[in-house]
Amino acid sequence: MSWFNGIEFAHLGFFWLLIIIPLMTAWYIWKQQQLQGNLNVPTLKGFALARKSKISRFRHVGIVLRSLALAALIVALARPQSSLSWQNTTTEGIDIMIASDISGSMLAEDFKPNRLEAGKNIAIDFIKNRPDDRIGLVVFSGESFTQCPLTIDHDVLVNMYADIKNGMIEDGTAIGMGLATAVNRLRNSEAKSKVVILLTDGSNNSGSIPPITAAEIAKQFNVRVYTVGLGTNGYAPYPVQTPFGVQYQRMKVDIDEGTLSKIARITGGKYFRATNNETLKEIYAQIDKLEKAKIDVTQYRKKTEMFLPWAIIALVLLSLEFLLKNTLLKGALT
Repeated sequence: MSWFNGIEFAHLGFFWLLIIIPLMTAWYIWKQQQLQGNLNVPTLKGFALARKSKISRFRHVGIVLRSLALAALIVALARPQSSLSWQNTTTEGIDIMIASDISGSMLAEDFKPNRLEAGKNIAIDFIKNRPDDRIGLVVFSGESFTQCPLTIDHDVLVNMYADIKNGMIEDGTAIGMGLATAVNRLRNSEAKSKVVILLTDGSNNSGSIPPITAAEIAKQFNVRVYTVGLGTNGYAPYPVQTPFGVQYQRMKVDIDEGTLSKIARITGGKYFRATNNETLKEIYAQIDKLEKAKIDVTQYRKKTEMFLPWAIIALVLLSLEFLLKNTLLKGALT
């Protein structure tokens, strides 16, 4: 009911008293039936000129006014209150660039359905859980480019993330270039915390910037890098297209964990190893906890009593009934 938008009640139990209204109405109807009787007259001639009183049509106004007055009084007893609250919030903004490997080896199916799709789906869940952060996306293979710059419009980011696929750029693994591109997107950021999440399943074999050099650049711009190595231990099933359809071959998992660990260490981040979908989810959950913004909140709450208007309405209705009963409708109201 729109009348009660933004209204709270201090004593909701008083609303049980509303049951009195139908009981009072039932008693009134019963009483009216008891007052009715039969009148026998020898002729109708004496009533020939009698006119139906218009006032008698309003004989039930009394019970209506009493019922409305009682309802208003019950609302007043329940103590309606308008609740106004606000808060002063100070937050340290966080800008996050995700740098994702989209090389051919990311099609290996030790993750479900494969490393690339699993990484996309889990990262999208991570993005949706951080609505207040600016997040962007860099993809890399033999080279790198920005798929989506830093944005607070996460719907756009999610759609662009969903569109990435292997083959968008020449194959290879340019980890240094991917990291450098992400850092370049963050270098002018005024956020108190600047973060890169770098995901790869291999070793750097392309690009003009070595990974450690990119890490040193990140450090200069106060960018913290969390590195994630994707791949099971040993060998992973890798789909190969043949004239006879898709065949699978065993592909050795070759992640340069030493370099990824060093990147994280130089920048003050952390290295993680994901061997399946579940561990990757856990890694994103850990990063989510590590990168929670610091928020100082001062909350204020003000309640305003609003029972008086309802009490006045009840008094006006009862006064109106009393006035009508003793003046205009005297004798007609019960």
